[in-house]
Amino acid sequence: MPAYICPQDGTRAETNALTWCCPVCRGPWDLDFETVGTLSLNSLAGRVNSLWRYEEVLPLSAPTTTLGEGRTPLVPLTGTVSAKLDFLMPTLSFKDRGAVMLAELARRLSPERVVADSSGNAGTAVAAYCARASLPCTVYVPEGTSPKKTEQIRAHGARLEIVPGDREATAAAARTAADTPGTFYASHVFNPYFLHGTKTYVYELWEDLGGRLPDAIAVPVGNGTLLLGAALATAELHARGLIDRRPALIAVQAEAVSPLAAAFRADADGLLDDPAGHAAPTLAEGIAIPRPPRAQAILAAVRDSGGTFLTVTEDQIRAAQLDLAARGFYVETTGVACWAAVGGWTDRSVVVPLCGAGLKTGLAG
Repeated sequence: MPAYICPQDGTRAETNALTWCCPVCRGPWDLDFETVGTLSLNSLAGRVNSLWRYEEVLPLSAPTTTLGEGRTPLVPLTGTVSAKLDFLMPTLSFKDRGAVMLAELARRLSPERVVADSSGNAGTAVAAYCARASLPCTVYVPEGTSPKKTEQIRAHGARLEIVPGDREATAAAARTAADTPGTFYASHVFNPYFLHGTKTYVYELWEDLGGRLPDAIAVPVGNGTLLLGAALATAELHARGLIDRRPALIAVQAEAVSPLAAAFRADADGLLDDPAGHAAPTLAEGIAIPRPPRAQAILAAVRDSGGTFLTVTEDQIRAAQLDLAARGFYVETTGVACWAAVGGWTDRSVVVPLCGAGLKTGLAG
């Protein structure tokens, strides 16, 4: 049975407990989990057309909370750059991949309440899947969150708490609520089940590309949930002998809020000192995270893959959104960051995620 384990001090906890973080260091959990069975391209024929088709590598099986998430299209944009259309998920963002795992786990634990915090997309996804699971849910978001996202959260029946201040203040408010007895903290940052949901993004790439992966996988990085999921998947595929090499992970941040890029360039293992500790304004609200709790793991994953960090300006974000729209894809401002960063690459194959619908934020001013 999977167990929580702290990557910092080795503390362990059962996954049927509501302990949302390491009680010693208050850091996020990893999951001590071994994949089972044999996965092959041939074994996938005839399976359910959702991310649950990869049952051998998931820590949960036989879900009742599913909305049919996963199996999003992969389409070419240029001769070397392809896009995975994760904005076609049930709640219009890639966060459904992890949210369904959290809601399914919560359903099995039957908590009194579920709480989550988000800059928008994770909150809408958790709200939707908690509705599917008939779980009471409260979502904390920072003031200034896109009205379309807050509207969506309310539409799914979740209670909305708008927190004065930035994303860090929102997380602090949610974690205080998470310490209340009987509460399941559906944290896309602290709960590793979320990462085992986002890793299906790469399993789908592997399947759609006929058992291989591109030279590089670019992902927008704030809290790093898609990147860390990608790192899990590439490690698992490589360990099983299903790929002969691991692709480079290209982490993209907004120049306005790029603490991980700064640490990477300084060859640091963790975040650099930042007394201010707040996010500057950026169109890429979904990755405006000044102090991601899994910073060390993100930096290590990028380095281990032979990848790098790239940053994009606000003008590049605006231009990339318009350029994708001109190609037929209306994507939210966070979701265009990778296209802005690597859309001009011609020397190697790379996949970018279009990870949130443009209707979520509208067109950048």
